[in-house]
Amino acid sequence: MNIVLWIAQGLLAALFLFAGGMKFVMSVEEMTKQMPLPGWFLHFIGVCEVLGAIALILPWLTGVRPGLTPLAAAGLAIIMIGATVVTLMTGDIAMALIPLMVGILCAFVAYGRWRLARQQGTQVFDTRTISIK
Repeated sequence: MNIVLWIAQGLLAALFLFAGGMKFVMSVEEMTKQMPLPGWFLHFIGVCEVLGAIALILPWLTGVRPGLTPLAAAGLAIIMIGATVVTLMTGDIAMALIPLMVGILCAFVAYGRWRLARQQGTQVFDTRTISIK
């Protein structure tokens, strides 16, 4: 299961690095022709995709805060739900299957890493309380 998750994480990281990077390489006019969204929002999504791609790999690989990996995958799944809805709103039902499948793969990674983190005793959320004096 661990190998399958690593393969999925690697593919998703490459995909989101490419997609997020393209949102900075392409001009805003070109992007808004394809997607009916404001340019600043597309740049924000690009930042989220690049950071999410990094967070899919580094925390679990280094062992520093590995609970961030399933959270990143869940966040990217949410982004892909939005991408599916926007694609459906443009009327292209067949093209909406691509972000839908990527979102399902993100949800698979989130669930799989969450389960592995719980089995290994790694806390996904920091449960310590902060006392203010």
